[in-house]
Amino acid sequence: MPYSLDFRQKVINFVENGGKITKAAHTFGIGRASIYRWLSRPKLSATKVKSRQIKLDWKELEKDVKQNIESSIVRHS
Repeated sequence: MPYSLDFRQKVINFVENGGKITKAAHTFGIGRASIYRWLSRPKLSATKVKSRQIKLDWKELEKDVKQNIESSIVRHS
């Protein structure tokens, strides 16, 4: 869930008024990477992702399993 615009602005104001990023991360309970990312953006509003890439190609997985069936069999002594 994305952080609200008000929350982001509060964190950025803290840093811009002399607060350290590490202290802001600890105080507000967020990651430093989020703060650095917010500082680098021209606008604080959330970015919209139009579409996400499918992470797993099921056909490729099936093909790989069929090709490597020998190594996938567990043998007990």
